[in-house]
Amino acid sequence: MIRTVESPPPVSAPVLAAYSYCETVTGQQARNFAYGIRLLPTAKRRAMSALYAFSRRVDDIGDGALDGEVKSARLEDTRALLTRVRAGGVEEDDTDPVAVALAHAAKAFPIPLAGLDELIDGVLMDVRGETYETWDDLKTYCRCVAGAIGRLSLGVFGTEPGARGGDRAPEYADTLGLALQLTNILRDVREDASGGRTYLPADDLAKFGCSAGFDGPQPPEGSDFAGLVHFEVRRARALFAEGYRLLPLLDRRSGACVAAMAGIYRRLLDRIERDPEAVLRGRVSLPGREKAYVAVRGLSGLDTRHVSRLAGRRQI
Repeated sequence: MIRTVESPPPVSAPVLAAYSYCETVTGQQARNFAYGIRLLPTAKRRAMSALYAFSRRVDDIGDGALDGEVKSARLEDTRALLTRVRAGGVEEDDTDPVAVALAHAAKAFPIPLAGLDELIDGVLMDVRGETYETWDDLKTYCRCVAGAIGRLSLGVFGTEPGARGGDRAPEYADTLGLALQLTNILRDVREDASGGRTYLPADDLAKFGCSAGFDGPQPPEGSDFAGLVHFEVRRARALFAEGYRLLPLLDRRSGACVAAMAGIYRRLLDRIERDPEAVLRGRVSLPGREKAYVAVRGLSGLDTRHVSRLAGRRQI
């Protein structure tokens, strides 16, 4: 008996152009993210670029120089566009390429678009200038701006049929998003402070004598800044350890994508741990060759096998 393989339906020229636009945005503005998604098959890579381009639009509104009321209005306009996407109201010839690509991706994959509503909610928290007293408070914000992205991505990746513990995949994806966001917060401490934002919990800042903030290349006088950074690094590592349990639940290339993106941020965390004050002097980053190594390691499945072995030991 000859088995036939169904090909995916062809993608129209307007939709291909919309995806191309989103992939260009992703390549130019999210190099860490781009290193991961290039490991995906074409359809998944395109869908992930559409998610990124929409998310980038939301972030750019929040980070821009407009008045807070104008930002809030534009974010609500973006939410209205998302509602139109969800209702199937975006045609292929729409003039907004991000909307066209996202609408096509949402038809091709079971993407929980409500996660993008959560992202908008999180950016509105930024616009309002909210601060966070405790880690539980900060987690709420991180779940909106990063945990939701993890769950959205899982809609594209899917889980392996019959994967043990597959029902917990959204939880792991959410936790991995928190780990990435906390790493981002540590890396961008100085940049955020210059923009008048403080994300680290006030309780933690007070505990380590850092309540005065980070307005220069040196830690606050008399503070234990290294102690603060190491405390948050340990918290991030625990989140990574839990979130990495997602890897064995994914197919090989989706797992490679996640391992590559998360691996880049784990290496950033290593650098921050070794030299905490580096985040006050400038933006900590990885050279391209190291990112490429992380991508190759992800594609080889080393991280997935390591997590699987650890999971097996827990069950013994």
